[in-house]
Amino acid sequence: MASERIRNKEVMKKVVSAAQAASLIKDGMIIGVSGFSPSGYPKDVPLAIADRVNSTGEKMKLTLYSGASVGSEIDGAWAKAGIISKRLPYQTDNELRKSINEGLTEYIDMNLSIMPQFVNYGFLPKVNVAIIEALAITEEGNIIPTTAVGNAATFVANADMVIIEVNEHQPLALEGMADIYTLENPPFRKPIPITHPGDRIGTTYIPCGLEKIAAVVMTNSSDKTRPLGPIDETSKAISKNLIEFLENEVKEKRLPENLLPLQSGVGSVANAVLAGLCESRLENLTCYTEVIQDSMLDLIRCGKAKMVSSTALSPSPAGMEDFRRDIDILKDKIILRPQEISNNPEVIRRLGIIAMNTALEVDIYGNVNSTHVMGTKMMNGIGGSGDFSSNASLTIFTTQSIAKKGDISSIVPMVSHVDHTEHNVMVIVTEQGTADLRGKSPKERALAIINNCAHPDYRPQLLEYLAKAECCGGKHTPHVLCDALYWHTRFMETGTMKQKI
Repeated sequence: MASERIRNKEVMKKVVSAAQAASLIKDGMIIGVSGFSPSGYPKDVPLAIADRVNSTGEKMKLTLYSGASVGSEIDGAWAKAGIISKRLPYQTDNELRKSINEGLTEYIDMNLSIMPQFVNYGFLPKVNVAIIEALAITEEGNIIPTTAVGNAATFVANADMVIIEVNEHQPLALEGMADIYTLENPPFRKPIPITHPGDRIGTTYIPCGLEKIAAVVMTNSSDKTRPLGPIDETSKAISKNLIEFLENEVKEKRLPENLLPLQSGVGSVANAVLAGLCESRLENLTCYTEVIQDSMLDLIRCGKAKMVSSTALSPSPAGMEDFRRDIDILKDKIILRPQEISNNPEVIRRLGIIAMNTALEVDIYGNVNSTHVMGTKMMNGIGGSGDFSSNASLTIFTTQSIAKKGDISSIVPMVSHVDHTEHNVMVIVTEQGTADLRGKSPKERALAIINNCAHPDYRPQLLEYLAKAECCGGKHTPHVLCDALYWHTRFMETGTMKQKI
């Protein structure tokens, strides 16, 4: 019943069709949408905007803000329609990626904790319209979010008007999972009172108010979350190596028996790493992260994880069905926060997070590229890995040692683009092994990464490069720049790195 979802009679009068709500969007506007990886994002109104442009030929260019990636109903449909002039801070859509790499859409790749701060400080243009998915609207006109919080609270606070999609597909049992806490701008900012991942410090709703609500649209659409690839032998080996490293840290008393709160990136490899924890000796775990995928829910089910704090619940389609079935068991162990809190450097540093993220490529000195293919083509973006890697007590990056069926080495002399510098990267894990870089000089790091993490097919070439660089280049961080660049250019020329320098 709509009255269960819209709890104010005056707001009921603002219920309109998606097309009517879409008519409020004008050329040149700044649009902020809810959603995060891709979960809890509006669907019907964005599609109605794309349909309007496609059917009428109307020229419309919009700047799109989000929390992180959203579904194809926004990024894909708007990119196809040529609507997006500028996009930030993160995306994963094929159509939008193509538009970015062809120069049709300007893209600003940002650390996710910084985005809401830039909006609040006025460093970015003001949000004209916020389009927010809601589980329900309270009697006071506040918004109860669905499966993601992201930047929704920031956009609502800064927007001139708000369009709300009330999604009846999402179960009302989600109510109560959100913990909305917003920050004041300096010099009035106070410490964030979180000392444990399970601390609740805010409200279960996003403050909005009746006067800001311009339109309400009733929807019944599911999130287009992504299926996860099967856990293959390579991913299992990465997971095994990482868990052995963590267990040894416990043995050496550098970590407590229940570790420290875990953060994990997204994707099949990250999911596999967490899946291995269910079979490990580690227990009584907590997580303070940004996205909850299938294996993190399994950690709760198997009794390994006591509490999981995040900004989004984004399992695979099958995982979401399992979550809905087990929601009464799981919901009390899950907190969904604004990403300004879930990814906040202050909290990450205080809790001593163990950050585990994936890399596209790693160089022999420990610099990590997680965003650009061959240094120029954007893949997705840095996401929250920058927030966590630069503030965690233990920063770990995982990658397969080879890509493109072995034609590319993921361990290279010099990364083609730097997202995470050697100053923050502490541990590299591949299916080949683990390189602990803590307390090592550049040349010591190089030998650890080459000998432990590189694929045997490329290890001799990397050692040869290092020897040549030590002979011909500088002695502190040895490089022969022309040879380092050739690792990337020869793949573009021949389709393989499998040849001598």
